[in-house]
Amino acid sequence: MNFDFVIDFFKNLWESTGIRQFFVEGGWQNLVMILISFVLLFLAIKKKFEPYLLVPIAFGMLLVNLPGVKEVIFKKTIVSTTDPVSGVVSESYKYEGLLGYLYYGIKYEIYPCLIFLCIGATTDFGPLIANKKTMLLGAAAQIGVFITFLGALALGFNGLEAAAIGIIGGADGPTAILVTTKLAPELLAPISVAAYSYMALVPIIQPPIMKLLTTKKERSIKMEQLRPVSKREKILFPIIVATITILIVPSCAPLIGCLMLGNLIKESGVVPKITDALANSLMYIVTVLIGLCVGATATGETFLSLQTLEIFALGIVAFSVATAFGVLAGKVMCVATKGKVNPLIGAAGVSAVPMAARVVHKVGRDEDPSNFLLMHAMGPNVAGVIGSAVAAGIFLMLAGIM
Repeated sequence: MNFDFVIDFFKNLWESTGIRQFFVEGGWQNLVMILISFVLLFLAIKKKFEPYLLVPIAFGMLLVNLPGVKEVIFKKTIVSTTDPVSGVVSESYKYEGLLGYLYYGIKYEIYPCLIFLCIGATTDFGPLIANKKTMLLGAAAQIGVFITFLGALALGFNGLEAAAIGIIGGADGPTAILVTTKLAPELLAPISVAAYSYMALVPIIQPPIMKLLTTKKERSIKMEQLRPVSKREKILFPIIVATITILIVPSCAPLIGCLMLGNLIKESGVVPKITDALANSLMYIVTVLIGLCVGATATGETFLSLQTLEIFALGIVAFSVATAFGVLAGKVMCVATKGKVNPLIGAAGVSAVPMAARVVHKVGRDEDPSNFLLMHAMGPNVAGVIGSAVAAGIFLMLAGIM
């Protein structure tokens, strides 16, 4: 019997397995990322932290970090092209494999815009229309985005990277993905994971800040019932907002346009089957695709770095500052209205719909079980969605001079 053949067979079999890759240089990074994916799966399934997003993100992370699989499922290669006239050489990435082909939906802004289309079809702007001044609270919460942008610059990130990091403060995952893909694609994994993680942690992060900045008396304020909003107002609102917002900040057109189109489809009432498809089937399909593709970018060599820790730290600062400025704006509005506005609703100015509004409602009921703030908080909450898209548009507009 030829034992050399047997030995060579098992040697080649061992070297071709992914298990061996854990023991070569850099293999430990894959192992750490796999463990991180297990933690995210635990949080999503056991603790129910944003499961619709964390499950596909964590599974995409698991797949791409299994040694030997990356070349098959998410292969990224650099392609150099030379301009025939100027002779300038430019480089771009070519993606192959199942997740690589799906990733083009993120690269070309398709998935984030589709998500905004679906969000529009599920959003009721009635509370904002009934109490238009709460739009100011949504705008105030976006101050956290720009403060974090300055903080990222101070830590040594360049302008484009700082803008992508700052948008975490908007608490809007699709917006963070779109801005990061256009301005700093190499940071997509840490920024998107940070954005979705902090969205899931809204019930933990926000209440201490809200209680710190308000008094018991302020938290107990009961607001007047909102006026009824007519169907005509609800139909005109997305048309008017889209027109005015895009005229002022044209670069926010993809997000605002899709958001308002989805809402117009819903409020018009003439295409109920399309509304149902956007609010259910398409929303869940695109969410899975985004999660898998984002998770696939979280490889050990790109994710495990000091830079990632800085991004997560800046992310929590962004979210906390956005919450704080929303509450402070609420306190100003409370004084201006002679106590008719509960400052807590300002915390809902971040874009985590409807979770932030529910947190506001819960904190208010903790002080007074008869207090009902949910619908009042939905005003600044949906305003925050618009605000985060506008903030993204401003960063994209300024990208040319950064």
